Amino acid sequence: MTVQPNSTPQTVRPRLHTTAEPPHHTWQVSTSKAVTYEVMLSPGLLAPSNPTLATAGVTEEARPGRRLLVVDATVHALYGARIGAYFAHQGVEHEVHVVDAHESVKSMETVFEIVDAMDSFGISRRREPVIAIGGGVLTDLVGLAASLYRRSTPYARVPTTLIGMVDAGIGAKTGVNFRQHKNRLGTYHPSAVTLVDREFLATLGPRHLSNGLAEILKMAMVKDLVLFEQLAAHGPRLVDERMQSAGSADGGRGAEDVVGRAIHSMLEELQPNLWEHELRRLVDFGHSFSPAIEMAALPELLHGEAVCIDMAFSAVIAHQRGLLDRSDLERIVRVMNSLILPTWHPVCTPELMARGLADTVKHRDGKQLLPLPDGIGHARFVDDVSRTELDEALAMLLDLSGGADALAMASGNRGA
Repeated sequence: MTVQPNSTPQTVRPRLHTTAEPPHHTWQVSTSKAVTYEVMLSPGLLAPSNPTLATAGVTEEARPGRRLLVVDATVHALYGARIGAYFAHQGVEHEVHVVDAHESVKSMETVFEIVDAMDSFGISRRREPVIAIGGGVLTDLVGLAASLYRRSTPYARVPTTLIGMVDAGIGAKTGVNFRQHKNRLGTYHPSAVTLVDREFLATLGPRHLSNGLAEILKMAMVKDLVLFEQLAAHGPRLVDERMQSAGSADGGRGAEDVVGRAIHSMLEELQPNLWEHELRRLVDFGHSFSPAIEMAALPELLHGEAVCIDMAFSAVIAHQRGLLDRSDLERIVRVMNSLILPTWHPVCTPELMARGLADTVKHRDGKQLLPLPDGIGHARFVDDVSRTELDEALAMLLDLSGGADALAMASGNRGA
């Protein structure tokens, strides 16, 4: 898929308003900013002879240059030595700033910490992109810091979690939490390039792999039936194999196809509406109730787990409206269960779900614009879900999920 930026000439058109009073002038400035960025499947990023990471986001004349690397603490513990050896082999002067990035510290304080590292390093404004290596929280933090530092500093993303590879690390948005609100502060500042290397998933725990598969399931349920069928048939195996090629039953072809389809589907939805001028967005499926669920359950639930509960709840609403038959609803829940994803949590009270939808209405400019599955692989938007519907859907979801028993079973199987 090719991302084609809008490109219209920059114009400044003075207009003279003539009245009986002394004339005055107004100027109307109309411009557009061409945005181009890349998402690349890039195996073997840390192979010493592979120049891809060392040259990411810079022109030929700016190579090799200097780099500030902002690295997640867990990633640094696992790959720090290899990362340092790689940049040394490539002849790139570099410094590493380690951030213990997780949802509880996804705040402006951590952004300022990263900005301080950027300032101390003395990065060039255009020729030395910051490189963010970590999960979605880390790349969001670095993206926001880069958007603020000198009003726009380039950066490159190397997502090391599945959710980062297919969702958090490939769009234009950055964000941090504010008070009890998920991603309430943020900007639109895409990285110059996102480099996706599935080899990082080899050290990811099964729970975090399932967490990423929730965002893939999101696109499958409302856009891509083939992707849904792949998850239904192979999802548990992909988790067991850590999405790797070596030692997999099919040489990694299934994992590559699932990741590739998920990225393609996501970018296909994001590209024509990158700045979200249109608030009717398929990618908002699973993100209407989940911000309230995730923040209320923090730190117990991961992002994708909260999204999965939202998707299950939305599927029940769709079923009650006749958009999804019972067999498809039960199949969806079975796939969620097979991926060891929760479909309910004790914080999901009628009051929380209603409050979550009310906050989403504010976020969507006064409308619900709630995406619901219309069969598997398709969706429609509704704007008239009542409190009664929410209460009835929650009661049905609790029954469908087996309530606390299902939660306990999922929690016990998720692992670290």
